[in-house]
Amino acid sequence: MTDFKCNDIVTGCVTGIEKYGIFVSLNNYYSGLVHISEISSNYVKNVSDYVEIGETIKVKILDVDEDNHHLKLSIKDLDYRINRKSKAKIVETANGFSTLRSSLNHWIISKKEELLIQRGIK
Repeated sequence: MTDFKCNDIVTGCVTGIEKYGIFVSLNNYYSGLVHISEISSNYVKNVSDYVEIGETIKVKILDVDEDNHHLKLSIKDLDYRINRKSKAKIVETANGFSTLRSSLNHWIISKKEELLIQRGIK
C-alpha cells in the first residue's frame, strides 16, 4: 500500500515533457503524468511554457494505480512552482577575452608541434 492518496498534494521532479503532458517522478517507485488538460484551466499551447525538465514542482494526485505504480496528476489551480533550475549567468571579467587572445597563438603552435611529433615529421 502506498502513502499516495487521491487529492494529496506532493512534490516531484519533472522528468519529461511531451505535447500531451508532463512526466513527474515522485520517488523511486512512483511516477505520474500531468495530462495537458490538467495543466491549466486556460488553453495550453505549449507544455514547455509551464515547466522545465529537472524542475521540482507540487502536484495534486487525481488517481493512484497501485499495480503499475503510476499516478494521474494535476497542477491546475495550484501554485506548483517550487524552484526552477537556475541558469548561471556568465559574468564578463575586466580582462574580457584578452587572456584568451594572448595565449591562443602559443596554444596553436604547441598543438601543431605535438601533431608533427606524433606523425614523426619533426
